[in-house]
Amino acid sequence: MILKTYARLWADDLSTTLPLLERLTGTRPDLRFAFDEIELAAIGDFLVIAGPAGERARYAHATATVIVSDLDQARAALDEAGAEITTEEATSATGRFLYARHRGGVEAEYVEWKPEVRRQVLGA
Repeated sequence: MILKTYARLWADDLSTTLPLLERLTGTRPDLRFAFDEIELAAIGDFLVIAGPAGERARYAHATATVIVSDLDQARAALDEAGAEITTEEATSATGRFLYARHRGGVEAEYVEWKPEVRRQVLGA
């Protein structure tokens, strides 16, 4: 069910942050897009979230972004395990997502990519 997991990195400016990550990962971003008042880039196993500190803080409650094959199945598993959905399902440029806090306190964003994004990043 889990296809990829991204560690979240927080930055003031995406364009300033990406060159070092490109050098360290040996790759260019798989995705780069805007959402609300922030910019995001997926590079290697990192999701860089950039923009004003106040805007970034709106997303800081999650420690990782988890890409899943089926958001409905992930939601069912989260519900069965007693997780609390902290942000109900919504959509972005890349697909559907929700935020959930697991029992014990861990909170993550779960994303089901659109088929074209999945092919672009994973080739599947």
